[in-house]
Amino acid sequence: MAERDLYEVLGVARSATDDELKRAYRRKARELHPDANPDNPQAEAEFKQVTVAYEVLSDPDKRRQYDRFGLEGLMGRPGSEWPGFEGGLGDLFEAFFGAMGATAQRGASAAAGPDAEVVVSLTLAEAAFGAHRSIEVELPVACAACGASGASPGTHATRCPDCKGTGELRRVRQSILGQMAVATPCSRCQMTGTVVEHPCQTCRGEGRVRAPSSLAVDVPAGVEDGSTMRLAGLGPAGLRGGPAGTLYVHLRVEHDARFERHGDDLLAVAAVSPQQAALGASVSVPTLEGDEIVEVARGTQPGTLLRLRQRGVTHLRGRGRGDLVIRVDVVVPTELDETSEALLRQLAEHRGEEVDPPHAGLFSRLRSRR
Repeated sequence: MAERDLYEVLGVARSATDDELKRAYRRKARELHPDANPDNPQAEAEFKQVTVAYEVLSDPDKRRQYDRFGLEGLMGRPGSEWPGFEGGLGDLFEAFFGAMGATAQRGASAAAGPDAEVVVSLTLAEAAFGAHRSIEVELPVACAACGASGASPGTHATRCPDCKGTGELRRVRQSILGQMAVATPCSRCQMTGTVVEHPCQTCRGEGRVRAPSSLAVDVPAGVEDGSTMRLAGLGPAGLRGGPAGTLYVHLRVEHDARFERHGDDLLAVAAVSPQQAALGASVSVPTLEGDEIVEVARGTQPGTLLRLRQRGVTHLRGRGRGDLVIRVDVVVPTELDETSEALLRQLAEHRGEEVDPPHAGLFSRLRSRR
């Protein structure tokens, strides 16, 4: 696949001025910066592309060289001083970012453990008010037998002979940009800087073992279904004493048939009879704290909304709560005993309303029209 053009990376024309280059870079950098896109490798890779493109095009000499010869003009000819170089944008990234990493790192540090995920189910009330939950997980933890060193008792890890304890293998490349040190991870010590000649029998040299554990998690009030909590340092232990990774807790809020959730507001239904709607009544409605009596005013129409302030879900990032909205549904009876039917007919006659005769169905109405 062809490498992307540096002007295309920044989204500018080849005739772009210095100010246009600067504006394009700032816009792209804000959009793709790793701080704004945590755990998004694609955004990080594009951020590096944008940074390298601007570093080249904002320098008049480098820009002229690039416009004339392309990437090869910046990095050198394929097959000359850099075996395996293909003159691609990836090598340019490695030159910039690899050099920075090699300069910054002075010694190896134990790599952090990987990330892990767990799913926790909550009731709607727990999501609304918060909850303290105990999570049972089985993750790699530090090996107690060797103190997480990976070495058997009485022995210790030694400095890696390949990387000299740095955890990296470095090589220097020469280009028109100057000398650039490129660092690659040391595969022998797995970037720890040490090797274990006599591994611990319990953890087999890793310095960690899998074990069940219980974690206390405080779920904040106001979370929604699908929310994720990021617990740094509570994930799997790192190799040979490396810091623990991150545990991601995915929250699933169970369906509550009594309510519909709309953000921090809740919707519930109060079913009333025609008589209650017409004459008014005190009816019981569900709330997160238990059933409560509300007043249905005389003459309430179907679909009327009653609002109970501050009775919904707690605001996740703020004070107070949402509202509980009660929708009044008028339920018409489908079966009537003789007394109830007689009373309803008497009411209809009193109000001058036409109703079907007793036991009149569809066929009897059709016959009466002939």
